[in-house]
Amino acid sequence: QVQLVESGGGLVQAGGSLKLSCAASGSILSLNHMGWYRQAPGKQRELVAIFSSGGSVTNYADSVKGRFTMSRDNAKNTMYLQMNSLRPEDTAVYYCNALRGVNISPPPPAKWAWGQGTQVIVSS
Repeated sequence: QVQLVESGGGLVQAGGSLKLSCAASGSILSLNHMGWYRQAPGKQRELVAIFSSGGSVTNYADSVKGRFTMSRDNAKNTMYLQMNSLRPEDTAVYYCNALRGVNISPPPPAKWAWGQGTQVIVSS
C-alpha cells in the first residue's frame, strides 16, 4: 500500500510563498504521473498541477498558472509544490496523489488512498 505524506503548509500573508512537500513510500514517483490537489472548505477537491511520469509534461490549472511550480526529486521519493504570490483564494488543504492521465480538465482519476493533506491559509 502506497503511503503519501504531505507537509509544508502554514499561515502566510497574501503575496507570500510556501513550498509543499509530498513524500512517498518507495521509489514510485518516477513511475507515475503525479498531481497536487486542493480542497477548500465547502468545495470539491480540485486538481491544480500535474507532472508526468517521464517529466516531460507539466500542466497547471488556470487559477495557479504562473504562480505555482511543481517539481520532483526521484532520489528522495519526494515531490514539491512551490507556491508564490499566494492569494486568499488559495486557502485549502493540499493533497498529492498519482494520476491515471496528464490532463488538468477533465481530471483523471486518482490512483491511491489519500494522505492527510497539509493546510494552507492565506490571510488578506
